[in-house]
Amino acid sequence: MILIGICGGTGSGKSTIANKIVEYFKNESVVKILSDSYYKNYLNLNLEERSKLNYDHPKSIDFELLKNNLISLKSNKKVEEPIYSYKTHKRLKKNKVLFSKKIIIIEGLHIFCDKRIINLIDFGIYLDLDENTRLQRRIKRDVSSRSRSIKEVEQRYFTMCKPMHEKYIDCSKEHADIILKSKDISFKNVLNLILNKIRC
Repeated sequence: MILIGICGGTGSGKSTIANKIVEYFKNESVVKILSDSYYKNYLNLNLEERSKLNYDHPKSIDFELLKNNLISLKSNKKVEEPIYSYKTHKRLKKNKVLFSKKIIIIEGLHIFCDKRIINLIDFGIYLDLDENTRLQRRIKRDVSSRSRSIKEVEQRYFTMCKPMHEKYIDCSKEHADIILKSKDISFKNVLNLILNKIRC
């Protein structure tokens, strides 16, 4: 059993790579966890107040719950993963049941920002894409799937995402086993790294 961490700034392709790995192994040997699912649940706040929170800060993640679920999966136990709504900025009432598999993938912005998670990851990958590409990808994603306006996406990016990336995310790549630059980020390259690690 191996726990693979896929990290990188917003729009760097974390989900794309993770989903391709799941697809390659035909979902039989892989289980994927999203760190976004572990945003803290601010039920005491209304929607307007929740929408103003800085979700790009590492403190927005419930690392204790994430750690416990990762430990359970690595111990061959099933877990209940929260389901987070980006539209309402809160967890849904129902959870998603995940079963332990040969390959466990944890992907997200903040996975190298907490020692408890870092210590559980067997092989960490950081996708180091240029800022302009990442911003354009974020705009496209948030407008199409999260009902955001371009103005809203750009405002949040430059006031929250960019400062947090520069302060916390970019420097966290020192915890990765390998850092992939734009020219290196392809599914084939990432897959080869993972297959080599599994064979070790």
